[in-house]
Amino acid sequence: MALSPRLEFRQAQSLTLTPQLMQSIRLLQLSHLELNDFVDAELLRNPLLEREDGAEPGETEPTEVPERTTEISAYEDTVERGERIQDAGSIADGYDTAVENVFPDQAAQDQLIPTSRLDRNGASEGGDAPDIDQFVASRPLLSEHLEAQANLILRMPADRMIARHLIDNLNEAGYLAVELDSIAELLGAELADVEAVLGALQGCDPVGVFARTVPECLAMQLRERDRLDPMMQALLDNIGLLAEHNVAGLLRAVGCDREDLADMLGEIRRLDPKPGLAFDSGPIEAVVPDVFVRPGPDGAWQIELNTEVLPRVLVNRVYYTSVTKKTREPAEKAFLSDCLATANWLTKSLDQRAQTILKVAAEIVRQQDQFLLHGIAHLRPMTLKMVAETIDMHESTVSRVTSNKYIATPRGLFEMKYFFTTAIASSTGGGDHSAEAVRHRIRQLIEAEAISDVLSDDTIAELLHKEQGIELARRTVAKYREGMNIPSSVIRRRQKKNLEHAG
Repeated sequence: MALSPRLEFRQAQSLTLTPQLMQSIRLLQLSHLELNDFVDAELLRNPLLEREDGAEPGETEPTEVPERTTEISAYEDTVERGERIQDAGSIADGYDTAVENVFPDQAAQDQLIPTSRLDRNGASEGGDAPDIDQFVASRPLLSEHLEAQANLILRMPADRMIARHLIDNLNEAGYLAVELDSIAELLGAELADVEAVLGALQGCDPVGVFARTVPECLAMQLRERDRLDPMMQALLDNIGLLAEHNVAGLLRAVGCDREDLADMLGEIRRLDPKPGLAFDSGPIEAVVPDVFVRPGPDGAWQIELNTEVLPRVLVNRVYYTSVTKKTREPAEKAFLSDCLATANWLTKSLDQRAQTILKVAAEIVRQQDQFLLHGIAHLRPMTLKMVAETIDMHESTVSRVTSNKYIATPRGLFEMKYFFTTAIASSTGGGDHSAEAVRHRIRQLIEAEAISDVLSDDTIAELLHKEQGIELARRTVAKYREGMNIPSSVIRRRQKKNLEHAG
C-alpha cells in the first residue's frame, strides 16, 4: 500500500481550561483566610476594584465601643474633675527613692499613664490612645534563640552553616527531624564535622533541643542536672516498657526495687520532653466557620453562609468610564479593558464560589439530618460521589469545596470533610454503618469495660455483630483502635491493675 498525503475532516469535542477558569477552580479550595489575601492582592493590582464597605485592602472594620462599667465611669469622673494620674517619678518621690527601684523595667522619663487630659473615649487630647498590643511581650522564635547561641559557640563559617541547617531541620518540639548523613551529603561536609557541630549545639538552651529521640532528650536534661547514673540510663533504654505500664519488666530491666523506680519516675515527670514548645512557632489562627446550621421554627434546618469572612468587592464602572474618556494610548486602553474583565470575573467567581459552598453544605445537612438530631451514632456513610450526583456537580468540585471549610452545627464545629466516611455493611439487612460511628461505638465499649473483663479485639468484633449487626474483622477493629490511640487489651489490663493498686 502506497503512502500518500491526503486531507481529512474530523469532528471532536475537547475541554480547554482557560487561565480564568483554572483560577476559578482554585478559588473553590481556598480557605477564607487565603481568599481574603488573594482579594487584597487583586485590590492592590486592579484600580477598578474596591471593597463594598469602602475599606482599603488589609484594613479592618472599626469595632463597636463596649459599654462602660461603673469603674470606668468613676475613672472618667476623676479625670473630668481635673485630677491627674501620677507618673512614675511622682510615685517614686512619695517613697523617697529612685524610679528604677520602684519600676526597674522603666526609664525615669517614661510615664505609667500619660498625664494629658483624656477625652470620653479614653484617648488623650494630643492624639490617639496607645494600642495595648504595643505593651505585649512576644515570645522569641526557637530558631532565632538558637542562632544567637550558635554564633557565640561556633567560630568557623563552615560550622555556622552546618548549624543553620541543623536549626532549620528542627520540628516544633525541638527534635532533629533528619539524619546527619543526609545533611553532610547536602552540604558536602564530613559526617564527623556535622556530629561535632551537633554535639556543640546540644549544649544550647533549652536543654534537650537537637535530640533525635525522647530518651535522648530526657538523658540530656538529666545529664545537665547530674542525675544520669547507670540505673537511670537503663530506665531510659527501656522506656517502651514504661509506656506499656509493664512495671515488672521495668524492675527486672533496671535492677531496682519499687521505691527506687518510683523516685526515678518522679524525676522523669519533672522533665520537659518537648523543650521547643516553650518558644513561639508562628501565629495561630482560630477556626472560623464558613457555614452556619441552625434549627428552624418549622423543624427544618436553616443554612447560611458566614458573611463576615467573605470578601465583598465591587467594580467601579464610574471610574472606568471617566478614565476611558481621557485615555488615548492603545496600551493604556488595553490595560483598562483587561482590568475591567478581571474585575468582572472576580466578582462573578466570588458569587459562584459562595453559591457552590451553600449548595454542597445544604446537601450534607440533608443527608446527615439524623446525626444533627441524635449524635455521632447516627452518622450516615457518605462519599463525595453521592453528594456530587445529587447536586449535579463533578466529584472533584465537591472535593475542592469541602477542603479547608468548616461548618458550625448544634453538635459542634466540624470540617466538611468529617462527614465523608466509608460504609460498613450490615448483616441484618438494614442500612450501612458509617466508619466514624463504628469508631465511636468501639470507644464506648472500651471505656465501659471492667477491670476483670477487658475486651479483646475479637470480643469487640463479636459485640458489634451481636448488638448492631456490624460485620467487622478483628484486624479492622485493631486498625480503628490504633487510629484512636487506644492501647491493646494486654496493655489496658495492665494499666487498670496498676491504677487499682495505686488507689
